[in-house]
Amino acid sequence: MGRTMIQLFDNFKGKTILVTGHTGFKGSWLSIWLTQLGAKVVGVSDSEVSKPSNFSASVISTVIEDHRLDIRDANAIKALVEKVQPDFVFHLAAQALVRPSYENPIETMTINAIGTANVLDALRALNKKVVAVMITSDKAYDNVEWVWGYRESDRLGGKDPYSASKGMAELVIRSYVESFFNDPESNVRVGITRAGNVIGGGDWAVDRIVPDCMEAWASGKTVDIRSPHATRPWQHVLEPLSGYLVLAADLAQSSKNHGEAYNFGPSADQNYPVSKLIDEMSKYWDQIRWNDISNNKGHVHEAGLLKLNCDKSLFDLQWHSALQFEETVKMTVEWYKAYYQNQEQSMYDFTIDQIEAYTKAAKLNNIGWASND
Repeated sequence: MGRTMIQLFDNFKGKTILVTGHTGFKGSWLSIWLTQLGAKVVGVSDSEVSKPSNFSASVISTVIEDHRLDIRDANAIKALVEKVQPDFVFHLAAQALVRPSYENPIETMTINAIGTANVLDALRALNKKVVAVMITSDKAYDNVEWVWGYRESDRLGGKDPYSASKGMAELVIRSYVESFFNDPESNVRVGITRAGNVIGGGDWAVDRIVPDCMEAWASGKTVDIRSPHATRPWQHVLEPLSGYLVLAADLAQSSKNHGEAYNFGPSADQNYPVSKLIDEMSKYWDQIRWNDISNNKGHVHEAGLLKLNCDKSLFDLQWHSALQFEETVKMTVEWYKAYYQNQEQSMYDFTIDQIEAYTKAAKLNNIGWASND
């Protein structure tokens, strides 16, 4: 990676990589990481999902090729894929929030399901080898809020429009794999990923606990918390991204795991209520204030408990999370403090520094992808 190149990730050096949703939270971090790995990154999104954003704060448009298209425009996506001729595709473009899916369910479903079909159909027409990592969500599972982590073989579904749209996307992916990419010698190899609740610097999406807190506290305001007792599997954005990269590198080398789905989440002991997250953030930010509004009427349904079982990722890919909860929160708050309190700080450089720190943590934890051996 620039300063610390990882042998497994040499697969990306000099390759052309298409990242859909590159202006989003995960997509922007992934674009920076891939650039550091020596890839030519081509990004496609319809717009920036928020202002500010990590994409703008880190001035990512200066280091990648930046395209603006609607993922629902099949002809435009097909033309771009034909022009770019990617070696790898990471499909992250999505309407990625639960609450807005209630306001516009049709838009959510067409972006997340039809958009996914458009990307896969464009790859079907491509006359070259390509690896596609399709990012869905842990919310694709039919969540009954039990204490066990969901396995990749568990039933998909969803009570809210967003969760349903991710279940639909999974059906689309499975259909394309079985119908068009089923031959072991297929030009297209596909991996499916489901990640948990992701936090980290540079997220300013609406109705997200960390950016809501950071923005309010940076202005000396009080933040309203809808579900302080809801439990989430908190993980840093770099955790699932490392999993996406490992899966892509694996598929580039072998068709063994073609068409398989993988969970990328924190260990079982990393599940904490929202109130615990706020308490941990308070260690690194002065004068925090928040209100519990969980008893207010009018809230839409949001899952109270959702966990992932990541045994398959460990067994097949030798992947597991690298950071403890406390490290995750510390890295997250430090990014926002650098943004809000140090106007001279290059957020691009700061993001690279955090990628480097994460890589070192993974190496200390003897995670396969972080080994130079």
